[in-house]
Amino acid sequence: MTETTFADILEAAEQLPLEDQENLIHILKNRLTEQKRVELVRDVQETEKEFTQGKCQSMTPEQIMEEILS
Repeated sequence: MTETTFADILEAAEQLPLEDQENLIHILKNRLTEQKRVELVRDVQETEKEFTQGKCQSMTPEQIMEEILS
């Protein structure tokens, strides 16, 4: 199997008609948004699990800032 480089992908995208390039950008943005959403949901679920297991505790914003700055 041959490996496609980032440069190969960019060059191939440049060969597309302008409308297809715009559609590609739109599709990639939507996919990135969805991937970030999935990652955020996974992070929230993991945090809730840790909280339920007693591995972390509630903190006020002031306590968080104090910890960050210390």
